[in-house]
Amino acid sequence: MPAAAGQSSTAGTVCVLLSAVGFSAKAILIKLAYAYPVDAATLLTLRLLFSAPFFVLMALWSRREATPLSRRQWLGVAVLGFSGYYLASYLDFLGLAYITAGLERLILFLHPTIVVLLSAWWLKKPIRRHHFVALGLCYGGIALVFTENLNFGGHAHEVALGGALVFASGVVYAFYLIGAGEIVGKIGAMRFTAYAMLVACVVCVLQFLVTHDPHALVVPTQVYWLTLAMAIISTVIPAWLMAEGIRLTGANHAAMVGSVGPVATIFFGYWFLSEPITVIQIAGAALVLAGVALVSTRHT
Repeated sequence: MPAAAGQSSTAGTVCVLLSAVGFSAKAILIKLAYAYPVDAATLLTLRLLFSAPFFVLMALWSRREATPLSRRQWLGVAVLGFSGYYLASYLDFLGLAYITAGLERLILFLHPTIVVLLSAWWLKKPIRRHHFVALGLCYGGIALVFTENLNFGGHAHEVALGGALVFASGVVYAFYLIGAGEIVGKIGAMRFTAYAMLVACVVCVLQFLVTHDPHALVVPTQVYWLTLAMAIISTVIPAWLMAEGIRLTGANHAAMVGSVGPVATIFFGYWFLSEPITVIQIAGAALVLAGVALVSTRHT
């Protein structure tokens, strides 16, 4: 039994690690796609269209012998799919047009601290002493990385706009996390994820058809390959791996292992995009990781 438990823990850790790396690659793929004449709405539409068949299969698999959703549950799935998987993603794609992949991933990684702040405001949950310490570490680290991005040659207003868009994405996603807990517990994580992603796909395609000519989906071949990779490597596979990793090791352990994500993005940004790595950037990333770890591993 101890050996089996150890193997399960190891397998779960590997799942979470691979998931974090897969999610981290998304920002790199988006930045590479922006080298071509394509905008955020087109990229997001292609990503979701390539992802949709996988989530249709997931939805069909998960509904076997499952209780049909009530009207209220369908409404919850629709609202959360729109906010958590469409709106948050769209804001993130917009922000990446202005800031580095490393800064984007660090800002998104703040979502546990955003959940703390929103829970204090919305659910009236008290902010504990360690929360204040974590908030200071996280936002101090972001300030360092933000300042360093200006030294990379970025224009202040562009870095500020991109950072604000990505932070708004994090806020929307934090609302999604707060609201998703109850419904996921009732209908199951796989079914919820599949349905919510398909809602996001429908909304995204409708937005694209309203704001773009359908011929805008005719893009360079490289963009198709990048968005296909985004759909498989940075959407479908890591979503399944993360769910499996949490099942095998627990949410707290998964949160700790998942902290490799921002570090991986910074490295990928250096390797694929020639984004510089500096001591100040590393220090800022370390502060953010420490703050998020403090929030994620203590509950009182």
